[in-house]
Amino acid sequence: MAILERHDADAIATLTLNAPDRLNALSDEMLAALQAEFDALAEDRATRAVILRGTGKVFCAGHDLKQMTAGRQAEDGGKAYFKDLFDRCAQMMTSITRLPQPVIAEVHGIATAAGCQLVANCDMAVAAEGTRFGVNGVNIGLFCSTPMVALTRNIPRKQAFEMLTTGQFIPAERAEALGLVNRVVPHDQLEATTRELAQTVAGKLGAAVRIGKEAFYTQATMDLDAAYAYAGDVMVNNMLYRDTEEGIAAFLDKRPPNWQQ
Repeated sequence: MAILERHDADAIATLTLNAPDRLNALSDEMLAALQAEFDALAEDRATRAVILRGTGKVFCAGHDLKQMTAGRQAEDGGKAYFKDLFDRCAQMMTSITRLPQPVIAEVHGIATAAGCQLVANCDMAVAAEGTRFGVNGVNIGLFCSTPMVALTRNIPRKQAFEMLTTGQFIPAERAEALGLVNRVVPHDQLEATTRELAQTVAGKLGAAVRIGKEAFYTQATMDLDAAYAYAGDVMVNNMLYRDTEEGIAAFLDKRPPNWQQ
């Protein structure tokens, strides 16, 4: 079985972390498999939405601590291995943000440390009731510094700092209230709810969603005036699309749009 499985249907790619015996840890192999799929999706115009999920009892338990322990055995104490590991992880995480397609995390069980980071990096997330989220590296003496980057861009700082320094988990309902996930649903509705959300996104004009996702993250780092100037240019370009013209005409004519992209 592949460590990462991909299934395509209805313009939606579903990526499934498939290492349940290792709690879907972000091992070297899992990082490589995810990066390869994200690189492929970056060039894929047929896919309009991505779902990221996990098999087994949990979504993702973070980095593979056994591999990290083995990496420490190098002559330099593991410094080169750890630098390479966290660089590869950061590249994979930022690839999610830079994909043209929205990525939706379908989360169950636990999402901890880099697994919580993975959820935070996705554009949206749906969680099953009973799911727990944590950045609990501090409990073993390792502050979750890289998960912190994504977490503090999702939830308020004081709540993020509490999670990072106490190592305590929060339940799905708290994660929703803080903004880490969009929806919390019964476990037996998780897959259907996530897919419904992905189908809604996939049904929009792909070109508009692509330009919109890029603009969403770009403007977020700008000051107010620069953000409005940039966003205005994006809207000008979007208005010039043939399919946008068709979408407006269809709305005025009270008919479905005949989009080509």
